[in-house]
Amino acid sequence: MGAESFLVGRACPRAEYVAPDGAKVAFGFAPKLANGEIASLSGAGDDARYFQISVPVQPDNSGGALVDEHGNVVGIVSAKLNASVALAASGALPENVNYAIKSSFLLSFLESVPGVEAKLKKANTVDEKFEDVARQAEKTAVLVLVY
Repeated sequence: MGAESFLVGRACPRAEYVAPDGAKVAFGFAPKLANGEIASLSGAGDDARYFQISVPVQPDNSGGALVDEHGNVVGIVSAKLNASVALAASGALPENVNYAIKSSFLLSFLESVPGVEAKLKKANTVDEKFEDVARQAEKTAVLVLVY
């Protein structure tokens, strides 16, 4: 895996196909991808910095890229609704209620990091096969271990 360059999308319409990359430690170091949708353009409490996503999320998915059908990174998986809190509040268990911070909120930071701005590509607008998106995600993902 290496960081050749990566695509960052500036916007993503609701209900678009997305795939998170993560679950490295518990399930091995190879990228793991799944299909899902952006269920809402805002997160918990209508927080506009986040998408609510229906993509299955495991604990190690946090920090994984959320990519659209064009291969653009549209968000970073960041949270999962706490099932026990939701059960206590509503009496029902939530299913696939997860959150990703929107890439548009991360772009300013990425553009300020020396050497990173040159690696940002313009957003792709061509539909790609899931297999091609997965292959591109594998080439651009980098595992960061902190000890």
